Amino acid sequence: MSKHDHTAIPAAKDLGLLTLGVIGVGTSGPIIATSTMPVPSLIFWRNLGGALLMAPFAIRNKEWKTGSQRRAILLSSGAGFLLAMHFICFFLAMRFTSVAAGTALAALQPIFTAFYFKMRGGEISRRAWGGMFIAFLSVLLITGIDFQISLRNFAGDLLALLGAALAAGYMLIGSKAQQNLSTSTYTSVCYLTCSITALIVTIATGTQYLHFVAREWWLVISLILGAQILGHTMFNIALRRVSPVFVALIVFFEVPVSAVIAFFWLDQIPPAGIIPGIVGLLIGCGIFVSRAKVVPIND
Repeated sequence: MSKHDHTAIPAAKDLGLLTLGVIGVGTSGPIIATSTMPVPSLIFWRNLGGALLMAPFAIRNKEWKTGSQRRAILLSSGAGFLLAMHFICFFLAMRFTSVAAGTALAALQPIFTAFYFKMRGGEISRRAWGGMFIAFLSVLLITGIDFQISLRNFAGDLLALLGAALAAGYMLIGSKAQQNLSTSTYTSVCYLTCSITALIVTIATGTQYLHFVAREWWLVISLILGAQILGHTMFNIALRRVSPVFVALIVFFEVPVSAVIAFFWLDQIPPAGIIPGIVGLLIGCGIFVSRAKVVPIND
């Protein structure tokens, strides 16, 4: 990770991948809000589908022969576990709060990413801290409005925040793992670990994971092709060359994409206070990440 220039604009190819990724993950919130499948089951099937689609490419690469590759596979498993926990928090948040508020709070992961670098010895400018302050004021505006409406919404906001922290860990570990693995191998292991973790939770809680109506399976397929392959996998490909801080910044654009989809598909019109909160969140976090000067640290 120390090899990255964390404020450099990626090449056109990577910007294209990131754009596709934003569109892909932007479909996630509305689909999750629409589905009635239990959360652990939805996570299990979504990630199992992603793992199976990527597995043939991983098997062809045969990246398990060297010690560094095997260590990277272990890191990939760790990333998969964090991804499962992130999904559980995010999926639950989508059912407790609005799509716009939930995706906005979950998109705080660049803040947690920057904190990671700060704790590891990175230096962050005062202007960047100012951007973070703007972002957190915006978060308070969003959560404050939801709290006044319903304690259920506020619980959803807290779950989305926890999901953001877990997503930052997943992205940072994934960036390190892909220093020694191809994206196909990394995503196969990561998604498979995530699906196994979700299956364990499903069985332990006695949650239904079979015998759903056709509509639910179509939503799962939409999640696999959209959020999983078009979304997460495009981000993971870009992570081989682009700083995880920059990738996390781009994820902010998931918020307006999800809000637009939710408006047309679910008729979710955000309260007046949430709209300036989302705008402030995007502006504040954008300033924070773009102005963060991170000095090289040892991995």
